[in-house]
Amino acid sequence: MDAFLTSAAVVALAEIGDKTQLLAILLATRFKKPWPIVSGILAATVANHAIAAAVGVSAASVLDGIWLRYLIAVSFIGMGAWTLIPDSISDEEAKPARFGAFLTTVIAFFLVEMGDKTQIATVALAARFQDIVVVTMGTTLGMMLANAPAVFIGHEALKHVPLHAVRLIAAALFFGIGFWLLAQAANLL
Repeated sequence: MDAFLTSAAVVALAEIGDKTQLLAILLATRFKKPWPIVSGILAATVANHAIAAAVGVSAASVLDGIWLRYLIAVSFIGMGAWTLIPDSISDEEAKPARFGAFLTTVIAFFLVEMGDKTQIATVALAARFQDIVVVTMGTTLGMMLANAPAVFIGHEALKHVPLHAVRLIAAALFFGIGFWLLAQAANLL
């Protein structure tokens, strides 16, 4: 349960103000069909995060021991720093869609998520907890908690949510987790 809840919370926090959340808003305003978009986000996230979790578990088996603990700790600190940098949607990502709402969302989310904060977090979480299925379920829930409301609320949410303050809180939590994990690793020497 710890792996599931931690994964969900970490990714939900990392996703606030992320480019995939902005993409969800963009798709919602373009297609005006929330359910195919939410379904597309779910499908893309499950696929992307399952791959990332498998990479994390594999990395953990290769990098077993104290160095893995340090790498995971530094990854969380890096996530904290990355969270402080606001994302934006590029002109390339804002081009008109060739496919329907569902397929456009699946393709866009899968590609935009490659190398993104939440994918890196999924790799680190899977390395930490050694459970592909539970981490994938947790990170997918986190993505859905952050992005589904963005699809339904759209631009209105951006008018009322102080994203800068949320980013600072999320960054502080990532830094806290990272430094806590560093302290734990140091005690194991």
